[in-house]
Amino acid sequence: VSFELRRGECLGLIGRNGAGKTTLLKMLNGLIKPDKGRIEMRGRVGALIALGAGFNPILTGRENIYVNGSILGLTKREIDEKIDGIIDFAEIGDFIDSPVQSYSSGMAVRLGFAVATAMEPDVLILDEVLAVGDFSFRYKCYQVIDNLLQRTAVIFVSHNMPDVNRISTETMVL
Repeated sequence: VSFELRRGECLGLIGRNGAGKTTLLKMLNGLIKPDKGRIEMRGRVGALIALGAGFNPILTGRENIYVNGSILGLTKREIDEKIDGIIDFAEIGDFIDSPVQSYSSGMAVRLGFAVATAMEPDVLILDEVLAVGDFSFRYKCYQVIDNLLQRTAVIFVSHNMPDVNRISTETMVL
């Protein structure tokens, strides 16, 4: 697989189950290393690859925000400035101080999306993030992605072709 993606572009990845979409995303995010070839990424990468991926289930949502922000290189002060917006976007205020293991899949993906996008990544990787969201959450996500696309490269995996069509500037079939 070979491709180049620039800020302002969104690559939609589609293909049948087992085609390697999530594996490719994990390689791009540095979670696994490729057997051969090379990956060149520039800038800060925000990713939501699996529901709750990157979250420690025994930590609270608030604690996970700080952990994920620090992994992305943000200072505590920068995270402090963003945390209220993250919690508001995720709409899980009553549960933010509960362990993530007690969250529903929808709550986990809301928080994951809010964290990944609030950290202002240069590259945003999204894997089936809109699949569990209700209509109002999906609408908010579209708005955020539209705003991010002005300064971010997005890689988006979905089996929902209307979502791929709505967000992507290019599409790759695996």
